[in-house]
Amino acid sequence: MVERYSNYIAGSWTEGEGWVENINPSDVSDTIGQYAQASAVNLDDALGAARQAMKEWQNTRLEHRQAVLSAVGREMMARSAELGELLSREEGKPRAEGVGEVYRAGQFFDYYAAEVLRLHGETADSVRPDIEVDIRREPMGVVGVISPWNFPVATASWKIAPALAFGNAVIWKPANATPASAWALAEIFSRQDIPPGLFNLVMGGGSKIGLALSQSPKIDAISFTGSQPVGCQVAAAAVSNLTKVQLELGSKNALVVMDDADMDVAVSAAAGGAYGGTGQKCTASSRLVVHRAVHDEFVERLSMAVESLVVGPALAEGTQMGPVVSAGQLAANQDYVALAGQEGCELAAGGGEPEIALDGYYMNPLLFIGGRNDMRINREEIFGPMACVIPADDYDHALAITNDTEFGLTAGIVTKSLARANHFRRNAEVGCVMVNLPTAGTDYHVPFGGRKGSSFGSREQGRYAAEFYTQVKTAYISAGNPA
Repeated sequence: MVERYSNYIAGSWTEGEGWVENINPSDVSDTIGQYAQASAVNLDDALGAARQAMKEWQNTRLEHRQAVLSAVGREMMARSAELGELLSREEGKPRAEGVGEVYRAGQFFDYYAAEVLRLHGETADSVRPDIEVDIRREPMGVVGVISPWNFPVATASWKIAPALAFGNAVIWKPANATPASAWALAEIFSRQDIPPGLFNLVMGGGSKIGLALSQSPKIDAISFTGSQPVGCQVAAAAVSNLTKVQLELGSKNALVVMDDADMDVAVSAAAGGAYGGTGQKCTASSRLVVHRAVHDEFVERLSMAVESLVVGPALAEGTQMGPVVSAGQLAANQDYVALAGQEGCELAAGGGEPEIALDGYYMNPLLFIGGRNDMRINREEIFGPMACVIPADDYDHALAITNDTEFGLTAGIVTKSLARANHFRRNAEVGCVMVNLPTAGTDYHVPFGGRKGSSFGSREQGRYAAEFYTQVKTAYISAGNPA
């Protein structure tokens, strides 16, 4: 019998209006479980409970809030091996990456537990006599969190932790492709001393539950991470209620390799950035902008690295790249492989089907050369293990290629020149710049987000999260004449 897992609403485990099967992408004969699909009634119950719980939570002692978040974080870190294996089993990333993601998610809760005691206000003198001004941040209210499947625990945690730290209630709709990780986090919350309804897990499809959440006038703020088209739908649905919105969307990140680059660093950064997590990262470097003077050497060495990557089941010893998350994602990736050939790219390394005993959604990594920046494969986000080399004549040309995109999440440069590195850092039209590092990989205590079509709203992570999860109140106090 396949075990069933319910939604967590108003402090109780609650069935929905149906179930979806969670299939292991490494082995499609393995069903992880059946997960409840929330109904409109379920969502309405969660919203009502959250409104009541929010009022109690906002008046809870700060040290209690801190203790709750710290307990969640400590348990996640302590159980990172167990929960990381579950994550890898359902999402497909290698075990080490799954374990690392869960541990990092725990660090988010640990960090924001400390931030509970660091949210200070300001005071000022009025321009009028005998009046003082008090400025402080207050919670937004009920926050909707819509998280993606590629980082099912980490992305959700960097939204949920600050939302709760700053006094809000949470309605969380995770991706249907990775419900097991979401349920595991909800189970941890179910054992905490919090008001019923403060934290709610409503599983379901984006077109139904996600849209209903976005349209609800009972939501005060929505934080969404996912594709640009869906994010625009969320924003359009929310604007009718003037709901505060934070969107992290698509990307088309460039890694620039200059003629003075340390080639070992360049190849390592490109391989890790393009193929880590099976390329299913919003920070992945799918455009490799390479100076013509080192183009051939770079392609030769990166090709060797690509060919040596071990593709296999997520939990198998030695696997460096697991399967993609679903049959639909695999089909979309294969369409882009065909498109690359049609647009005139040449396959330099990888490709073909890996020989794996298990039936799963596997593909080999691919490296294309002969690319131009106007090709669709270099304009559209591809959530798969493929990258395209685009030659650049010089530094200025490379910077222009980097910025010639509708997106602006991350960009990187590999160079020994401090002058080039500083110029690139200042002039790359992105939210995050990496120097001599992969474009993928960020810290939890500093802001994260992009520009242009990659992000909308205030930054996530670090102390900047307060901008989204709180609202500012300015109070004027007249003490009267002391005489």
